[in-house]
Amino acid sequence: MRSVGSLQWLSSRLFGGTCFVCRGAASGVICESCDADMPRLTGALCPRCALDSPAGGLCGRCLAAPPHYDATVAALAYRFPADEMVQALKFRGELALAPLLGSFLKDRIPSPAPDCVIPVPLSARRLRERGFNQAVEIARHLPGKLELDACTRESDAPPQAGLDREARSRNVRGAFRCARALAGARVAVVDDVMTTGATLDELARTLKAAGAAQVVNLIVCRTPGHV
Repeated sequence: MRSVGSLQWLSSRLFGGTCFVCRGAASGVICESCDADMPRLTGALCPRCALDSPAGGLCGRCLAAPPHYDATVAALAYRFPADEMVQALKFRGELALAPLLGSFLKDRIPSPAPDCVIPVPLSARRLRERGFNQAVEIARHLPGKLELDACTRESDAPPQAGLDREARSRNVRGAFRCARALAGARVAVVDDVMTTGATLDELARTLKAAGAAQVVNLIVCRTPGHV
């Protein structure tokens, strides 16, 4: 992947062309060269949590303590330039990146389409502060029936960043409420980044309690394994 020094990268962002990454000429959000440099996940991955796993089998952690979700589909590794694009969408409101991030994920989704697509909800306070939910903006560009009111986030827990796996699990316990029955439904849950999977696990637990038969995570970026 191309290496760009911080000063050179800042200069290109300020004075260059239209490509979000290199500011070179581009017909879309990024140029063909930067598209080829995107850190796509291509190795053998655990089908349940999307971390590296020999021969693509279930990893030891998922075998020892199966999460409530049934599978994870992830498009990119959480490193440059994918991490910069996610942060620009999430924290700077660059909504034009949502269709592109969704397109990376859309190419990985197996058929048939899920019965419903549920973006990971934000708390009411965080939604007011940010003005949008990045998971919703990505989900708009994926196949399946988008459900924006099926699930709500009831608790306004502190951010997960900096917490270990166990602390993250405690932080989101009881965080979600499902507003309607999902009897027998195949549900796709959409989010921008998956780290330990604690939030996704708690949401999947809530969806299964509401009757969902299957919960599959659709994730733009996967971080490396975390303890």
